[in-house]
Amino acid sequence: MNGGRMYGLSDLKSEIRVEGEEVSCPIAGCAEMVVRQRGTFRRCEVFKCPVHGIYISPTTFDYETEKENLLWADEDDLNLLRQIKGSKRESRISRDNSEDAVTWNVFRFLEKNGLVSKVLSPLLGTNLVDPKLVYWSHCQEGAKLWSGLAEARKAFGEPVRTGSEPDLIIHSKNALVFLEAKLTSGNKTRPNRADKVDKYESGGDNWSKRVCRSTCREIAIDNKKYELMRFWLLGTWLANEQRIPFYMVSLVRAGKEEDIEDIFHRLFKTNDERLFIRLTWEDFNMQIEANQEANPEAAQKLLKYFREKTIGYGSDRKIRPAFAVL
Repeated sequence: MNGGRMYGLSDLKSEIRVEGEEVSCPIAGCAEMVVRQRGTFRRCEVFKCPVHGIYISPTTFDYETEKENLLWADEDDLNLLRQIKGSKRESRISRDNSEDAVTWNVFRFLEKNGLVSKVLSPLLGTNLVDPKLVYWSHCQEGAKLWSGLAEARKAFGEPVRTGSEPDLIIHSKNALVFLEAKLTSGNKTRPNRADKVDKYESGGDNWSKRVCRSTCREIAIDNKKYELMRFWLLGTWLANEQRIPFYMVSLVRAGKEEDIEDIFHRLFKTNDERLFIRLTWEDFNMQIEANQEANPEAAQKLLKYFREKTIGYGSDRKIRPAFAVL
């Protein structure tokens, strides 16, 4: 894949070898062993395969550069990523199991080929008119924090520069979409301090009373939906200000969090103007298969990526395909 630098299922060993304090390079046919990592992943020479230039742990690996993990890395793509990283708080795009890299590879394809509305509209059940993508809070037109998110953060007492950061915002003339992408992680999140939740209860002129069924502490702490709560509050408030419908999308792998919609509807107030939707990466694979005509070569490259993508090695040391696609 990608000149052999992006490694997928057909390039990797089906089982990684761990012997004492050493772990094998995951690339098929490579006999190199490196020092075994424990705990926090680190990019040190002792963990790097001298042949393939990747940093290795028993469960995953890290590319030498972010570019190696990207399908779309022309100069305009890299310039945009550099701008985004000025706003984005954390980036692990070079990691094999990075949800940020998958988000970029899928949605940048849609954006570059004018397919955002064509692919997303049937999945959301609405026709998106002139959609604009905001990656990780970065406004491409202004080359800065998207003003709508800044406004919503302020309404709920969040620091303007370090507040809630959806993976993707899709702002169209007739809808606002917040999309949170998950690959190996899930939607269970809690604040590190209970009192951090209180500003959301009263923020936006007590907006939570209009869009939540439970208190913010019950949602964020008892039900571990802190991140989704923040996005729901900010997104519904902003969409109401702009007088357009709001869609909160949880994007997960097939078979994961199949009950998230039921849980969400129990905790939050949804209606025809404020919707929560669970989508899967496999849904996007199907839509891209059906919409290849804009750029068949790029579409085939992305579809191969879906088939080949991995999320590292499990506790049984066996490789794990990322997506349930053929």
